[in-house]
Amino acid sequence: MKFTCKVIPSGNATAVEIPKAAVEALGAGARPPISVSINGHTWRTRIALMRGQCLVGISAANRAAAGIASGETVDVILELDDVPREVTEPPDLKEALDADPSLRAAFTRLAFGLKQKHIRSLVDAKTPETRQRRLAKLAKQLQQGTT
Repeated sequence: MKFTCKVIPSGNATAVEIPKAAVEALGAGARPPISVSINGHTWRTRIALMRGQCLVGISAANRAAAGIASGETVDVILELDDVPREVTEPPDLKEALDADPSLRAAFTRLAFGLKQKHIRSLVDAKTPETRQRRLAKLAKQLQQGTT
């Protein structure tokens, strides 16, 4: 479905408000997985519910890729995203998870976004030592169920 709306500030970020009728028309609940396209740039996310509004957050990276700024009026294309969300595990993470079935099970239970966050943390490490520390910290969090 397509609609026009304004990019609004939301805390330190920006968002677009999704009409409630559009969310209902998707037929997948209040926070369905969706694909959002603005100016030819598409990303996968979920609808957020905040203060009675249905919002889709737009990160700085997505704003830059779509060529938009806060306050602009944009055309939004919204589609239900039923493609499974999977992450690509870096080799060292895969090795650690495969070595311990309880770690693998705990990681598998994480939401897609949390998996992405932890993988990004490993990939963004500037030194091998930092990456190893982050991997050890993740393993400990998975063991304790605190991630």
